[in-house]
Amino acid sequence: MKSTMKMIGAAAAAAVLAVTGANAAQRGVTDDEIILGVHTALSGPVAVWGVPEAEGLRMRFDEANAKGGVHGRKIRLVVEDNEYQVPKSVQAANKLINRDKIFAMIGGLGTPMNNAVLPRQLAAGVPNLFPFSSARQMYQPFHKLKFVAGSTYYDQIRAAYKLFAETRGKTKPCTMYQDTDFGREIEFGVIDQAKEMGHTVAGETAHKPTDKDFTASITKLREAGCDVVYMGTIVSDTIIPYVTARKMGWDVDFVGSIATYNGFTAGAKGGVTEGFMAMTGFQMAYGDDPSEEVRNWYNAYSEAFGKNPDFPAQLGYIIADMTVIALENAGSDLTTEGLINGLEAIKEYRDIFGGPVASFGPDKRQGSDESFLSQVQNGRWVRIGENIGY
Repeated sequence: MKSTMKMIGAAAAAAVLAVTGANAAQRGVTDDEIILGVHTALSGPVAVWGVPEAEGLRMRFDEANAKGGVHGRKIRLVVEDNEYQVPKSVQAANKLINRDKIFAMIGGLGTPMNNAVLPRQLAAGVPNLFPFSSARQMYQPFHKLKFVAGSTYYDQIRAAYKLFAETRGKTKPCTMYQDTDFGREIEFGVIDQAKEMGHTVAGETAHKPTDKDFTASITKLREAGCDVVYMGTIVSDTIIPYVTARKMGWDVDFVGSIATYNGFTAGAKGGVTEGFMAMTGFQMAYGDDPSEEVRNWYNAYSEAFGKNPDFPAQLGYIIADMTVIALENAGSDLTTEGLINGLEAIKEYRDIFGGPVASFGPDKRQGSDESFLSQVQNGRWVRIGENIGY
């Protein structure tokens, strides 16, 4: 009887140890692999951001894997198409978290998409690394699992407003923005900076991301007497209103955030976006860049993907690079806590393209809050300002 009880006790203990061991195992990490996930737009109206982003991520992770991975583990990136739609994003994230058992989410695209996904993701203990959204909600309120790379839309627009008011005398601002979480970050930035400087917002218009006719919106803003228009827009809803204004003979300044800062905006057919400006925290790369390192990156991307890189590819590469550094800092016994410590250990990070310096810490989840002004000149983005905040 005692022997039987001992056997039962031993079996129970073994079962407890087995369960404890299973629970202790780090999700998304094996002896030879680290699984990362991204939900981004491979199709739909913002695929011009999502496709190159995924390529930039893969490019940097492939480089790390070609050198043996990180502490002997290869990085496997699982990419899901969110079509820039909230329901699709939730569906994609659920797959990544529950079926693929990812170690961390990286570069999730879209403000409303991240806002919808984050509660369940954070509850599952999955870090959110450097989302393709510059909304403040990506790192506020503080959460140990939320990290962002650079300045927010709010930071950028407030910095632009302050710059244009102080150096160009622009004190009658208007706002045109998408009626989304993203667009309202631009709206709030303009309202708050106007209040701080004792100005009044002259007018504003909101639209759906898919809208194509902006004649009424431009007419309304023109009649409001704006001397500058701050844009909470992305690609087509940046280009079309700008072209509409110029066709109407309205030569007011238009200024966007990093969301407008891509090759499609600058390279619009016929040079129709000439003179458009944007605040951004990252430097656009071109094939004739003075830096040999940048030229080599540009050519390597073109060879790998059969096309020239656009800005989202650069940003994907940058956030993947910071992730590789964090994984290296975390050491060979990789855990979520180790990744957090590895990210917090990143100080004075400089990307190869010349963007603002980024640093993190125990109480710092935003790499940088600085941005600079860039302008479309002859189909390219040309930097015309220094790194500033507000």
